[in-house]
Amino acid sequence: MLLKGKAHKFGDDINTDDIIAATYLDSQDEKFLGSKCMENIDVGFAKRVNQGDIIVAGKNFGCGSSREHAPVSIKGLGITLVIAKSFARIFFRNAINIGLPIVELKEADTIATNDTLEVDLSVGLIRNITQDKTYKTSVFPDFLSGIIISGGLLKWVKTQKGGRK
Repeated sequence: MLLKGKAHKFGDDINTDDIIAATYLDSQDEKFLGSKCMENIDVGFAKRVNQGDIIVAGKNFGCGSSREHAPVSIKGLGITLVIAKSFARIFFRNAINIGLPIVELKEADTIATNDTLEVDLSVGLIRNITQDKTYKTSVFPDFLSGIIISGGLLKWVKTQKGGRK
């Protein structure tokens, strides 16, 4: 899976309330939630994002509550990948479950806002086109890749033998 987009940089400990304010938790609409993504820490963020862009962050991204709305809002905004030094465990799983790829990269702090990134998830390579740098990251196990490629856990289950269509 090859992804290409502009980087939007965030720091450490971005929590789920930063990603999507509790005010909007009564909605399940992915596009609406996307329009409110990160507004607690950057009011104009959603207006600057283009389809295919990438969030890059520091350590412990997605900490806080276990709400699935956080990765849903990111995906609903059109972000196709989140790269961070580390992720809160429940956020990691929620992101995979909705088909939002996320990768850990200890050198995430070397990527700058507006850098153009090209990411090949199938081989674990991140190329920073702007800085002419290449990074290696882990490759998802086949079952996680299958979930992401299918667009989420529920869609993946339906593709498995015996799954309902």
